[in-house]
Amino acid sequence: MEPHFAKVCQSGNNVSMDHPPAKHSGLVEPPKSLRRLVGRAIADFDMIREGDRVLLGLSGGKDSLSLLHVLRLLCRHAPIHFELGVVTVDPQSDVFDPSPLQDYVAGLGLEYFYVSEPIVELAESCMKGNSYCAWCARMRRGLMYRTARRHGYNVLALAQHLDDLAESFLMSAFHGGRLKTMKAHYINNDGDIRVIRPMIYVRERQLAHFARDADLPVIMENCPACFNRPTQRQHMKELLAQEESNNKNLFQNLLSAMNPIMKKDF
Repeated sequence: MEPHFAKVCQSGNNVSMDHPPAKHSGLVEPPKSLRRLVGRAIADFDMIREGDRVLLGLSGGKDSLSLLHVLRLLCRHAPIHFELGVVTVDPQSDVFDPSPLQDYVAGLGLEYFYVSEPIVELAESCMKGNSYCAWCARMRRGLMYRTARRHGYNVLALAQHLDDLAESFLMSAFHGGRLKTMKAHYINNDGDIRVIRPMIYVRERQLAHFARDADLPVIMENCPACFNRPTQRQHMKELLAQEESNNKNLFQNLLSAMNPIMKKDF
């Protein structure tokens, strides 16, 4: 699989991060550097296989929108056959409205599921503990699993990147006393859906550049429970930025350290 995905992700126009990606008929061509990193991750961790039906969780942020266009390109040109669908979970929040994504995804010609659930309202009556973000994430994941099962998708693609993994790694070490981070590829607890993170080698700044240059319709999420107070993750993000200013190899070193615990456990 590695040569196939590497070849596809390195082919096409020689688009650099310094030039706007090509856009035509709804198609946005991601930069070669981004395609290459995603292709290498897919190959290294055996993420996409012949006949897979991959459902992408699309929040409308720069990360998931970027992954949407990389996977769409792969779906059109990869030497193995797989199908791509998209799901968005609308938590019915007054400060977050992902509904504009419906017209955008419709223009891409992909099967799309828009799931609207009163997650914010349910949090007030059902949530236990004080981590709204964790509760909301579990609710969204459950709804994406349900959508995948209902419509015959066996793989769920999530858009976390290398910065996310590094932050999780430090949070786990600092606050949990464990060496742990997000896995690149694993099977859910029910054993019926594989979860993949094709952007584990990609830096967040690459996605920000792509979203800006391609004028992607980014929808900013502004949940008061998450953004009105400092969080552990934001603290880790700032800590990593400070350390990287003195060590340009920081994230590559962290990637090497995390690699054994990122691997699939099946």
